[in-house]
Amino acid sequence: MHTKIFYGVTIVLLTLSLIKDRGKTKKALIKAWKSLENILPQMLAMIVAIGLIIALLSPETISRIIGGSSGWWGVLLAAILGSVTLMPAFVAFPMAAVLLQNGAGYMQLAAFVSTLTMVGLITFPMEVRFFGRKMTIWRNALAFVFAFLVALVIGKVVVL
Repeated sequence: MHTKIFYGVTIVLLTLSLIKDRGKTKKALIKAWKSLENILPQMLAMIVAIGLIIALLSPETISRIIGGSSGWWGVLLAAILGSVTLMPAFVAFPMAAVLLQNGAGYMQLAAFVSTLTMVGLITFPMEVRFFGRKMTIWRNALAFVFAFLVALVIGKVVVL
């Protein structure tokens, strides 16, 4: 139901924009299309990654590795996996939702998504060039520790 409302509002606003200034609206639509083209490879990669995870790992396996019963070892594993994976947040959250539906734990996913979006081992060399080695190490180390704090808070909130 909400989807239909959002599409309806979008169509109305797009029509109003076309009436007001056809040229600007056309430029905006072209820019939006180019943005979609830039995002599409990452979205397709997410779909493939989720498909592979679900196909190769049963819900029981996912639950055993990073499920709620895996405890802090699962949190650590999820944090390490998130640290070495490069993925934008808009891809990470849908992937986390699918993993949650297939047995992953809340704390483990909190650590995974936190490190996925904040710790960048793959981008480390580029970051060193801009911020310097010491600052990059501190930023990544603090983000890694912060991921455990996020996991702890999520674990406490979900238990309530």
